[in-house]
Amino acid sequence: MARTGVTESIPQTRIAYLRGSLEESDLADGPVATLRRWLADAEGEKVHEPYAMTLATVGKDGAPTTRIVLLREFDESGLVFFTNYESKKGLDLAHEPRVAASFFWPELERQVRVIGRASKVSRETTVAYFATRPRESQLGAWASPQSRGLIARGELESRLAEFERKFAGQEVPAPGHWGGYRIVPVGFEFWQGRQSRLHDRLTFNREADGPWRLTRLAP
Repeated sequence: MARTGVTESIPQTRIAYLRGSLEESDLADGPVATLRRWLADAEGEKVHEPYAMTLATVGKDGAPTTRIVLLREFDESGLVFFTNYESKKGLDLAHEPRVAASFFWPELERQVRVIGRASKVSRETTVAYFATRPRESQLGAWASPQSRGLIARGELESRLAEFERKFAGQEVPAPGHWGGYRIVPVGFEFWQGRQSRLHDRLTFNREADGPWRLTRLAP
């Protein structure tokens, strides 16, 4: 389509970030404990989907892709999410396990960035988590050929009906093509919005299993 020369106007609004500050002493317990505390704060603030994180992967063509996934487990060993292994993100991770992820909670004027490497969790972990999902979500994991083309919505609904019949009267097992990934982090950044755009940015980085190094960055 030919350009008209008219540029879409973006409202030049400015929000003053006044909710809080971030000192090195606030992160004394380390990145995992801090992330746990910030997630609890997001829940307490009634943030919609506080565990939603943007996941960035890179495909064989070198092009980055982002999407939202839900954090389902995390501890010192890493951050876990679940997906279809044959999806775009699954194919990307099979090619390049290095990933980036981020959380953003505007109600708290906070964000967290994570970088690390993703690898599949054990089958036992996948099966245990899958059993906690609502039955509708379990059936959806079987029905959806994630990231592949569909002729129409009806094709997906027909596949769902097929698996509803197949597993009628029995528990739905975890599909072999579906499971979890654990992001083992090598870096965290905790960001707190501040007045005059002089935001607080504190990072944790480490090599291998060495200690975390805390650094303050300019905004």
